[in-house]
Amino acid sequence: MAQEVEFGPTLFLHSGPEAPMFPTLKCRVYSDQTGAYTEVPAILTPKGWLLPLLEYCLAHAHDRSPAWMVKLNRAVRLFLAYLLANPDESGSYKLFQNFAQRLYTGTFDRETGLDPSWLCWHPMSASEAGKVICHLSDWFDWLGERRPQLAKVNPSYMGTAFDQMMDEAAYRFRRDHAFLGHTWKLSPEPEQSHLLRARRPPKRERSQPPAFPEERFINLLTEGFVVSGRPNYLNMLITLLINGAGFRYSEPFHLYFEDVFPDPANFKQARVHIHHPSEGRAPKDPTWLDERGKERSGNRVTYLAEKFGLVPRHLLLGAQAAGWKGGTHEGEGGETYKRAYWFLPACGELFLKIWYRYLEQVVRVGPRAHPFAFINLNQNPGEMYCLHQYSRAHARACMRIGLIVGKELGTTPHGHRHAYGRRLVRAGLEPEVRRRFLHHVEMESQDVYTSPGTQDLLEALNAAVEKLIQRYRVDF
Repeated sequence: MAQEVEFGPTLFLHSGPEAPMFPTLKCRVYSDQTGAYTEVPAILTPKGWLLPLLEYCLAHAHDRSPAWMVKLNRAVRLFLAYLLANPDESGSYKLFQNFAQRLYTGTFDRETGLDPSWLCWHPMSASEAGKVICHLSDWFDWLGERRPQLAKVNPSYMGTAFDQMMDEAAYRFRRDHAFLGHTWKLSPEPEQSHLLRARRPPKRERSQPPAFPEERFINLLTEGFVVSGRPNYLNMLITLLINGAGFRYSEPFHLYFEDVFPDPANFKQARVHIHHPSEGRAPKDPTWLDERGKERSGNRVTYLAEKFGLVPRHLLLGAQAAGWKGGTHEGEGGETYKRAYWFLPACGELFLKIWYRYLEQVVRVGPRAHPFAFINLNQNPGEMYCLHQYSRAHARACMRIGLIVGKELGTTPHGHRHAYGRRLVRAGLEPEVRRRFLHHVEMESQDVYTSPGTQDLLEALNAAVEKLIQRYRVDF
C-alpha cells in the first residue's frame, strides 16, 4: 500500500559536509488507512525522500530506538555523498574498499591540504568507522533479502535516481557477499581476492569510569543549584535520583507524579518507582474512562495515547525524547518498574523533603498536556522538562562551585551513576545485591565499578615500594 509521508520541522544536523545536500528530517509516515502514524528520521534528497532507507526504518520501528535510526541515517548520508563525489567508480570491490578507507584516512591530500572531491572528511576513529560500516552492512543485507528484484535489471523501476543508486549498491554488496571483514569472492583479479578487514581499535584496559566527586555532591545540591538565593528543586530531584539511587541519566524523565510516595517502611523516605515507558502500569486516573464510563486501566503506552495523544518519550525524536536502555525491572504484582534503592538512605529522606517543595511550585503552573513529573516552571510553564535543559543546568551548577565540566572528570550527569556504583563497591555489598540496585541484567555489567582505577594502581604501587623498603631496608 502506498505510504504518505509528512515531514516535520525538526532537522537533525550532523557535523560533516554531507549535511547540506542530504538533510535528515523528522517525518510522520501513514502506512495504511487508519489515523496511526510512525515517526522516523528520513533522508531528503533533491529527488525526494530516500525510500529504501525509509522502508528499513519502518521495518524496525518496533524493535530499534530512534537514536539507532539517526545513526543509521548518518551512515547512509556519508555513503551517498561518497557516491556522488566518485561517480566513475565501478565494481563493488573498489567502491566499498575506497569508501571504507576514506573513513579511516579522511579525504584531504596530506601534502596540499586540499580535497578535490569537496567531501572534506577528517579521519574517523576505528570505533566510529566500524559503526558506520556495520550500519551499512546490515542495511544492504536487508535490502537484498526484502527486494529480490535487485537481482536483475528492472526496466520498469519506479524509484528515484537516489533510490536506484542505493538499490544498485545493495545488489553489488549482495552479489559479492562482502563488505569489510568478508572475502571478495567474485573479484576477477587474484590479487584482489584477499580478506579486507575493518581496522581494529587499540585494546584498552578496563578501568573505572569517571565518577562525580563524592566530597562535592552536597555542595552541588546546596550551592550549585541555588541561583540568587533561590533553590532549583527540579534539578536537585533529578540529581538525587541518579546519584543517590543510581538511575541512568535519562530515566528520571519518564517519571510520573504518581510514581513518588512516602515509603510505608519509613514515612520520612521517598519510595520511587520509575515504570517502563510503554509497558509499565498506567496510574489510576478517574478521568480516564472507557465507553461505558468506567475507569480505565492499562499500560502507559495506551494511557499516553488515549488520554494525551502522546507516545512514550523513548520513542520520540527531537528535544522531548528520553532514552530507555532497558535492564531489569521489579516484577511485583505483575508490574514493570525500576525501584529507587537509596544509598545512602539519607538521600531518600532529602528527596522527599525537596519533592514536597517542588509540588508547591507545580500547583501554581496549572493544567498540563502530559503526565510527566518534571516540567518547566518558568519559560513555557507546564511543558516537559528535557534532557538538554538539565544537562545545561547541571553544567552551570558545577561551574558555580568551581568544578570543571568534562566527561573525563565525572562532572557530567552520567558521572553520578558511576559515583553510586563505586559507593556500593566500597561498602562491600555482594555482587548480586549490586546488580539489583543498578538494575543490570548481567553480573558482568558491574565489572567496570570493581576494576581498579589509575589512582588505585598508583596507591598499590606505592604501598608495594614501601613494603619492599621495609623488608629489605633498601633506600631508592
